[in-house]
Amino acid sequence: MTTIQRIAGRLSDIGEGMTVLRALPTRQRRMVGAWCFLDHLGPLQFAPGQGLHVGAHPHTALQTFTWLIEGEVLHRDSLGSEQMIRPGQVNLMTAGHGVVHTEDSPADGQRLHAAQLWIALPPAAADCPPAFEHFPDLPRWDEGGCVITLLAGSFAGRTMPAHFHTPLVGLDIRSPAGARCTLPLDPGFEYGILLLEGEMRLDEERFVAEEFAYLGSGTGSIALDLAAGSRLLLLGGEPFGEPVLMWWNFVGHDRPAIIAAQREWEAGSPRFGSVAGDGGRRLVAPPMPWSAAERREEG
Repeated sequence: MTTIQRIAGRLSDIGEGMTVLRALPTRQRRMVGAWCFLDHLGPLQFAPGQGLHVGAHPHTALQTFTWLIEGEVLHRDSLGSEQMIRPGQVNLMTAGHGVVHTEDSPADGQRLHAAQLWIALPPAAADCPPAFEHFPDLPRWDEGGCVITLLAGSFAGRTMPAHFHTPLVGLDIRSPAGARCTLPLDPGFEYGILLLEGEMRLDEERFVAEEFAYLGSGTGSIALDLAAGSRLLLLGGEPFGEPVLMWWNFVGHDRPAIIAAQREWEAGSPRFGSVAGDGGRRLVAPPMPWSAAERREEG
């Protein structure tokens, strides 16, 4: 019998009156494999002139992963990338040593539904050069009444061609009319399932929208019973064997790395660069949670 940990996400304010459901990290579960952050945004309906507008902000030692379900979002970054992401597509930005980006939805007003995730980089890759990739076409197939999209990694003989630095997998599974399916899992992975919409039974345990289920390594398969109109994200990966610190938009493997990144962002260091056409919308980092003495000692 699979042991399932039920985890309640929390609402988080991302500004301009918008809230998201944050499923990772939580007190009960910090990571699933290398997946260290999961926000569920929407579905939201914006009026003309309103929308998602996130000013220039930095990242380090992670990959940002955007999965768009409805709407459009324009990504710009300090590498010179400018990419509109549309439904069924993935944007993957590797921050590594440091990168800056902005995100904006169109001004004409539309629905927006998305998942924003972060993937922690292992120490050997944490300082790698930044990069950006866009994936407009993903492996997609029907399985017993479920429509499955492979977002990351390999599954059922299919592979999503992005480069990740640790073994992981990501699936979007939706069931327009309701379905029951059994999925094979890698016993070496741990898994998390976030129900985005609808209702499901996971090995006969009932979950409703925006509940998160965690399954530890050693699980070889799961049975999903999805109500009509249900949709979920399944994330998995090898348990991450290194300590990971997260503060604001930074990931690091020790406190000095986080302190250095924030100081360089605040000082306008060329480490992060700038985003062309951002209109000066530069986010300000909150005060670090460590004392001045600790920062002097470790930074």
